[in-house]
Amino acid sequence: MALLPLFLFVFENDRDDSLTQWVRLFTEDCAIPGLPLMLYTWAGGGTLCGVAALVLLIVSTATDFWMQYRYSGNSANQGLWRFCINNKCHAHTLTVAFWDATRAFMLLSILSCFAGVVLGLSAFANGAKSRRVRTGGIALLLSGFLALLALAIYTGVTVNFFGKRYIDWRFSWSYILGWLGIILSFTAGGFQLCAYQRNTAEPPPPDVSDS
Repeated sequence: MALLPLFLFVFENDRDDSLTQWVRLFTEDCAIPGLPLMLYTWAGGGTLCGVAALVLLIVSTATDFWMQYRYSGNSANQGLWRFCINNKCHAHTLTVAFWDATRAFMLLSILSCFAGVVLGLSAFANGAKSRRVRTGGIALLLSGFLALLALAIYTGVTVNFFGKRYIDWRFSWSYILGWLGIILSFTAGGFQLCAYQRNTAEPPPPDVSDS
């Protein structure tokens, strides 16, 4: 949890370090010819993708179909919180480090994505020049990174452990939704940062009083 304030602090102070340069990769040359504006602005497109990512991450984390396999001849599936055999579900009773890590990173990803969506909505009230839009973009990118860590851990352990323990197994739709949520989180964050960069780069309107 301490990573998020530190991460946001670095960008809020515009320090010329490697993290700031990494974010600039998303904000330079954002004007892509022919790319339609979603909900009239880049910020609106980012918010729309962020909402979709939030829904997918929540559904992925809450459901029990990260993996399907056969156990003693019976069909079985499991999620981060429960396992089911013949449609009878039970809570995980074993404390396994990779499950705890995956749960923690997914929950942090959901919280970060929610914060990014809320901050993105401020674009419609304060304009895309608001620093909240940039902070929201950073939060969405952080959400995608946290979810990526969660699925990377789950994938590695599942392939190396469950893949050897069970013959007939496969990743299921909850797991796939998690990957879709990651893609949308990164897309939403890129849109938000592009919205901030494009609007701050625009010249101010001429002062009518001077004419």
